[in-house]
Amino acid sequence: MASERWVFGYGSLMWRPGFPFAERRGATLHGRRRSFCIYSVHHRGTYERPGLVLGLAPGGACRGAAYRVAEADWAEVHAYLMEREQPTETYIEARRFVRLDDGRRVETLCFLSDVHHAQWAGALSLERQTELIAGATGLSGKNVDYLRDLVEHLREMGVRDVGMEKLLGMVEHSLP
Repeated sequence: MASERWVFGYGSLMWRPGFPFAERRGATLHGRRRSFCIYSVHHRGTYERPGLVLGLAPGGACRGAAYRVAEADWAEVHAYLMEREQPTETYIEARRFVRLDDGRRVETLCFLSDVHHAQWAGALSLERQTELIAGATGLSGKNVDYLRDLVEHLREMGVRDVGMEKLLGMVEHSLP
């Protein structure tokens, strides 16, 4: 249906959407990939000790979750997502098509990484990602917990992300 409202999640929205939804489906977004490419100075770090959070970096594909939101709930859900996802405006609000796990193709609201924002970290080495994630804590907790939640929930969805699993192993090995 053209009037349907969908939201695409690739990080914490997969396991903690925080908004009412009518349907949840596995989904794939082409042209963007999940990456720890945003310095976090709010949720998982501070200005003094930044962490890293996920972004949708250009290139590749990303498996995540799509949520269908009832029209009656849309204004409230959209306002909630803007507050949650845009505390420092590191993302660009966009509409992109995804392929649902049942074969449907739907347009979703998603938040793309702004490669021109001051918090854009780009393609950091695994070693630098490890260093940042291992030592950072923000308003939403320890950065490593965010990475653990990601890997755990991807596995629950049947998604094997070898890169994120390797990063988690490196971070856990570096912890005291």
